[in-house]
Amino acid sequence: MTDEATIIKHFESYISRNGGGYPDWYVGIAEAPKNRLFEDHNVGEKGGKWIYEDAGSRSAAETVEAYFVKTRSTKGGLGGGSDSTKSVYAYRIESYTKE
Repeated sequence: MTDEATIIKHFESYISRNGGGYPDWYVGIAEAPKNRLFEDHNVGEKGGKWIYEDAGSRSAAETVEAYFVKTRSTKGGLGGGSDSTKSVYAYRIESYTKE
């Protein structure tokens, strides 16, 4: 579990190192982030640009998600998931990914 500010820094650093502007990325929250990334969004587990972290609570995950969607203009909708949702994830949008 990591605090919101640290997760934001990790994600910003990852996005900076992996290309594209913030609007070229999707940020969301999930109970099972690997399933969301690799099955629902069709992100390439190998070769794809993706990151996720356990925020410790739904509230913390929503805070990180809202920062990226509202402040950094990434793609993604606010909320979703279940009461057990506590992870935040991001991936670079490619021609084969599904938002």
